[in-house]
Amino acid sequence: MARAPVMAAGGIVLRRGTVPLVAVVRQRKRNEWVLPKGKLDDGETPKEAAHREVLEETGHDVAIHEFLGTLVYQSGGRSKVVHFWRMEADGGPVRKLMNDIKAVDWLTLDEAIARLSREYERAFLTQIGPIALAAAGLVPSPASEPTLVADDIDAALQTLTPAEAASVEELQHGLLQKVKAWLRGEA
Repeated sequence: MARAPVMAAGGIVLRRGTVPLVAVVRQRKRNEWVLPKGKLDDGETPKEAAHREVLEETGHDVAIHEFLGTLVYQSGGRSKVVHFWRMEADGGPVRKLMNDIKAVDWLTLDEAIARLSREYERAFLTQIGPIALAAAGLVPSPASEPTLVADDIDAALQTLTPAEAASVEELQHGLLQKVKAWLRGEA
């Protein structure tokens, strides 16, 4: 019989400044750099656990914002399910770090990704970090970037050779057929 997953929660903790910074913590036991997170206590919601764990591991009281996603991985022969929220720290620490944590560093997003010891956390932060920064208004959101409009696409298609244009039409037709099949529940 499969064992129940370990439920945990944490945060992508940001600090505003000329360059936005992300918190990573160094575990004393394994000497690894990780995102601040920890297991839920009995009767605690994931959001409550995330706030408590971030306070314990970073020493900073934080404002909790939107839910960012869930990371699932194997730990000690069991699945660990970690829910993450975007959080912001303002000012300095309000308490000492818990004994399990050796240090907290505030790094740029790229530095934080590079510092993390676990590949799955690096991949998660690579995907979620830019979303957290954009949600905090610390970088332009992807939606504010220029997008292609139909005229741009048509102009690009006009530069294709007849063989390339036929290939594009075939690809478009194939994609359209796949979407229609999916909508009919056939795919």
